[in-house]
Amino acid sequence: MGSDMGSAMGHVSIVVIVYNDASRIVSAVESALAQGPDVGEVIVVDDCSTDRTLDALMPLTADPRLRILSRETNSGGCGTPRNDGMAAAASPYVMFLDSDDVLPPGAVKALLPVAEELRADVVAGQCLRVELPDGATTVWAPLLYDRSAGAELPGTVIEGIEGRPGMLWDTLSVNKLYRRAFLEEHGITFPDGPFHYEDFVFTARVYAADPRLAVTDEPVYLWQVRRQAAKLSISLSRGAVRNWQSRVTAHRGVVDVLRSAGRDELALHAQAKFCDYDLPLYLRELPQRDREYVADWWRITREYLTSFDPEGIARAGVVSRWIAESILAAPEPSDPGRLVELTARPPRLIPPYDPASPPTGLGLLTTTELPVAVDGRVRTGGSTRLSLRVHDLYGRLAELGPRTVHVALEERSGCRPAVGVEAPLVSDGDGWTAEVRLSTGSLACSGELGVWSVRAEIRYADGAATPVEVRAARSQVPRRSIVVRRTGRVLLVQTHITGGRALVLRVAGGLRGARVVAQARLRRLLGR
Repeated sequence: MGSDMGSAMGHVSIVVIVYNDASRIVSAVESALAQGPDVGEVIVVDDCSTDRTLDALMPLTADPRLRILSRETNSGGCGTPRNDGMAAAASPYVMFLDSDDVLPPGAVKALLPVAEELRADVVAGQCLRVELPDGATTVWAPLLYDRSAGAELPGTVIEGIEGRPGMLWDTLSVNKLYRRAFLEEHGITFPDGPFHYEDFVFTARVYAADPRLAVTDEPVYLWQVRRQAAKLSISLSRGAVRNWQSRVTAHRGVVDVLRSAGRDELALHAQAKFCDYDLPLYLRELPQRDREYVADWWRITREYLTSFDPEGIARAGVVSRWIAESILAAPEPSDPGRLVELTARPPRLIPPYDPASPPTGLGLLTTTELPVAVDGRVRTGGSTRLSLRVHDLYGRLAELGPRTVHVALEERSGCRPAVGVEAPLVSDGDGWTAEVRLSTGSLACSGELGVWSVRAEIRYADGAATPVEVRAARSQVPRRSIVVRRTGRVLLVQTHITGGRALVLRVAGGLRGARVVAQARLRRLLGR
């Protein structure tokens, strides 16, 4: 049970959960205590750690706001310790923090005044995904929280989310401030025990209770993603099929929560969101999995999709519907590689095409949405030559009249600006071809490894265009080559093909670049 200590000192209780994370728990707790006097208490719930987690926390106990609750048995999940923390909280508002993440400075100040001024039950803010160790940062659910991506919700108040079902895409519990009385009134808790993706169900329970929800685009949570960690987080541990089963179970729980609350429209939108987001997220990784995984994944997915309301699938995007319908139509994995290519960004529908039966909904897609397939073959030397073939798509491109293709090589780390070149398209009967050439030296990144994605834009007679990601032609194979420039400088060039057959160029210059390539290869060999 909570005391009155928190409410006397501040307005917010921050619940931090931890299990065997002695090396990171201090940073998390310090970031919570640093939020200032608005924080009445920081409640650390230790889920029966067996390392030095509790010892690491001892120096921080000098701050009277820190409370440590130690469980006697490990719960096997994140939900039970969070529930313990909620039950012990004394402040009017509560937030959640994981031991391997941190709160940015000013997070509470960005949320609490909004809650009090607007009488909000929940205030949701921006969560930033920070890739460690390089620090690359992206906004979680950008269409909801990033104005530069077109988000319209920041600065608004939503009375229930029926009119804003896009909020279902935000399944996080940690980027929000909750009025504790609202949670208690509706009996909102996390699933107990070894239940993964517990945020899905908790957030669904919050949405189903019709909260007065305010949205801000202020950064309020730093989700620190460590893909090279010895022990991956649940969301990154996707190599075992049980992870997919856990996600499906949690999503089924979301639909059940919404239906039980009479939110049938939201339940349909949740099913559409599964088709549009969760399904492609895992499908695009199938080329990395073994045959047993693929068979189990297909069975789990098909069984779950069979339970969907047809209207739930119908509300998904056109390409997502093709994927769902293809899985439902095939009891066993049927050409999963073709489905994987539909998950590319943007999606591509590869040949063969049956002119007698174009896929349903193709005519609903705009020019920019057409899933055009463009095959590419690369030859490197002093210049990099790219041969392209554009496949027609049931006559849609022929109707538009392709004229040129603009190829852009984009370096992923930003070490160099994009390199672009345009070429005419030449008809060859059932498609078009083009040849582009650029200096290989223009792809060098001053001793660093440059990783270049190959993208193109098909431009038509009326000025419209279709963006595509260039896929490796079937005749293309991964290869490495050494290029000696006129200056005597040596470049190492690798033509790489991803699991989804995207074409990627890796270019390293000099000894330092070669060392980067060797280190990256060694990490892959060691599975780190």
